[in-house]
Amino acid sequence: MTETTTDATLAETVLREIDTMLRSILDQYGLDDAEITLDTTFHDDLELESIDLVTLGGKLEARYGSKVNFAEFIAELELDEIIALTVGKLVEYVVAALNSEQED
Repeated sequence: MTETTTDATLAETVLREIDTMLRSILDQYGLDDAEITLDTTFHDDLELESIDLVTLGGKLEARYGSKVNFAEFIAELELDEIIALTVGKLVEYVVAALNSEQED
């Protein structure tokens, strides 16, 4: 299996897991049937509040451990980048963090 195939498979798995996490958050608003793709934005499409992002960060850490530090990831972004943040960008970050963990 090539590295690209492994990354693609890992990205698909991470997307499914993030989708599940987001649906559990959206469920409290009755929005758990929202379409979630790599292009879905947290702000405009899902209308997540900052507390929802904190909840997502906790879910990510519970699933992936401290190597995936959502708060640190967000802190490195400019405000306009946070507003435009997509699920795909988060998937890329998680995959990169998990891959760097394997290299350690």
